[in-house]
Amino acid sequence: MALTVGVVRESAPGERRVALVPGVIAVLQKSGAEVVLEAGAGEAAGFADSEYSEGARVASRAQVLQDVEVVLQVRTPGANAIEGAADLAQFRSGQTLIGLAEPLTALDAAQSLAQRGVNLLAMELMPRITRAQSMDALSSMATIAGYKAVLLAADALPRMFPMLMTAAGTISPARVLVIGAGVAGLQAIATARRLGAVVSGYDVRTAVQEQIESLGARFVVLDLEAAGAEDKGGYAKALGEDFYRRQRELLGAVLAEQNVVITTAAVPGRKAPVLITREMAARMAPGSVIVDIAAERGGNCELTRAGETVEAGGVRVLGPVNLASQIPYHASQMYAKNVATFLKYLIQDGKLALDRQDEIVAETLVTLGGEVVHGRVRELLGQAGGNAEGNARS
Repeated sequence: MALTVGVVRESAPGERRVALVPGVIAVLQKSGAEVVLEAGAGEAAGFADSEYSEGARVASRAQVLQDVEVVLQVRTPGANAIEGAADLAQFRSGQTLIGLAEPLTALDAAQSLAQRGVNLLAMELMPRITRAQSMDALSSMATIAGYKAVLLAADALPRMFPMLMTAAGTISPARVLVIGAGVAGLQAIATARRLGAVVSGYDVRTAVQEQIESLGARFVVLDLEAAGAEDKGGYAKALGEDFYRRQRELLGAVLAEQNVVITTAAVPGRKAPVLITREMAARMAPGSVIVDIAAERGGNCELTRAGETVEAGGVRVLGPVNLASQIPYHASQMYAKNVATFLKYLIQDGKLALDRQDEIVAETLVTLGGEVVHGRVRELLGQAGGNAEGNARS
């Protein structure tokens, strides 16, 4: 009997992505899976039910959530605090749920899923190793966010980005600073350069200087010691407040020269560090724009308000949330490729195999067999013992 995999319409407010697109269903079918889709699941992303007709069976939301063995979502209940409870009540023991889950902050949701006997695999926890590169949903969504952030900045800025030679004289290019050279930051740098801006990039990791300069941007050097800014998994680590205070002092002078600043510094499971104070923003010229990609994590700018645009002293501070959802077609394509590749990896002989001796499974598995098993999540819950021992298959 084929492994049944279900996809539902996303219920989080403003969420337009879908967990699977028609183009990846064949990959799962070759692995022995049957896909069941809620009617209209892909419409908001630009995928009609008719496009899924050859590969998926259409059913009601209740049928999908109650009947299938594996549920794929963009936002699981942990990442969908407002509407996710309704889905939570329909999951059954023994099901496996895969998606973005905010496992390091949405602890109640993880516990609730465990209590219902649902096995949860969180896409945010995917290790940044070579074998898992094609499953890295955070990097995929960061690519979208970096691109979109520049478009928002260009729209809000009362200038054009490129230098132009016109009959009315020469228009000087906009000056853009991107803080953070992760996936989102590098994409922002590349996009701003394509629009013709003079771009600078800053990151505490001097090792990324070559990447920034390869995109045609100038690397900003500050007199700071930032050893240990990256963990072994490739994710940013929080540094001490003394470091951030000194960083703000040195960055202030750089900001004063910019027309646009895009901030991308975020630490998984932690509040985003404040890199731009109110006083630093005040040094920028009226009409300048700050786009804070870390708004959902509290923001890198002291003025940021998630989901809002704040104006202070003529400087506009944009706090966009869920940027990937603003380009849902390609965001869904990228996410679907990540999640389908992950699920294919987990399927062995037509069945789902959760081998906890495997690094990819061990890092992403949050709940299993009625308990929270992920070490970091257990620590945050105050549960002793770290990862529950033993190997499990379902």
